[in-house]
Amino acid sequence: MEKREYKKIVDKHKPKENRFMNGVVAFLVGGIVGLLGQLLIEFYSSWLNVPSSDATAFMIATLIFFACLFTALGFFDKWVNFAKCGLIIPITGFAHSIMSSALEYKNEGAIYGIGSNIFKLAGSVILYGIVAAWFFGMIRYCFLGGM
Repeated sequence: MEKREYKKIVDKHKPKENRFMNGVVAFLVGGIVGLLGQLLIEFYSSWLNVPSSDATAFMIATLIFFACLFTALGFFDKWVNFAKCGLIIPITGFAHSIMSSALEYKNEGAIYGIGSNIFKLAGSVILYGIVAAWFFGMIRYCFLGGM
């Protein structure tokens, strides 16, 4: 069978993706995550009398905790499959990628398994985040004179 014929058969049977609906779902779920984050900030600052700057850090830690917990319990993947970028783009997606790698290699031990592979998915984000921070920091230092 030629490559063109094979590609036609594959394209015929490949499921069609509804990009508009995926975008709407991602927008709504991302908005719900943002709303949940704001509610957590309000809870920490109003009910627990935590300063707003500290409440933001507590909110991030809470979202990371629940993303890791739900990943460990095994149903965060199902939510991501439904919500797509609505859950992957916020900090919850970053926590999910780290926790998934840790769980995948836990049987190989703490050092050779988890320690060696925990940043397998998130390592590039960390690396390029650090490089970008350094690069833009140097631009700011050069143009603003170290302010």
